[in-house]
Amino acid sequence: MTKNTSCVEFVNCTPHAICLNDGRVFEPSGVIARVSAKTSEFDANGIATQSFGSVENLPAPKDGTVYIVSALVLGRAQIEGRTDVVAPATGHKDCVRENGFIKSVPGFVR
Repeated sequence: MTKNTSCVEFVNCTPHAICLNDGRVFEPSGVIARVSAKTSEFDANGIATQSFGSVENLPAPKDGTVYIVSALVLGRAQIEGRTDVVAPATGHKDCVRENGFIKSVPGFVR
């Protein structure tokens, strides 16, 4: 868990560190939020259908706390009415990539 200067506590609910362009690093909290998924059997062409369910393992809302999650979890959590979740801004023009991998992001999206 890492605090920033705006008195918001960020809890990283992903399995990897999130690095911001300004040098802040949000280490994994050990709690990993996921979206449940079901996959059908493969058809004759080797294609299966995947469907997504509810968010799992996301802590209950807590005043002053924002949970960092993946974009998939963010989308589903918003459908479920959560407003205390953000995802790394990986699509932003200022996202820093190195050898095709994301090195840091300029911030978060809601």
